[in-house]
Amino acid sequence: MRERPHDGPLPAAHPVPGARPPHPDGDRVPGPARPGRAPLTRRQYAYGVTVALLVLVLLVVGILR
Repeated sequence: MRERPHDGPLPAAHPVPGARPPHPDGDRVPGPARPGRAPLTRRQYAYGVTVALLVLVLLVVGILR
C-alpha cells in the first residue's frame, strides 16, 4: 500500500466500471428484504408441546403442594 504525505489532500475517488452503485447518503443502507421464517418441523412442534405440558404439570404440582 502506498503511503501519502500526512499533510496532503486525499486522492480523488473514481467509479469502478462494473461495480455496484454507491450507497445513498443517510443512516440506513438499503439491503435485501428479510426472508420469511421456515415453518416449524414436527420435531420442533413436539418439543414445544412437551415443554409446555411439563411447565403446566410443574405449575399445578407447585400450586397443590
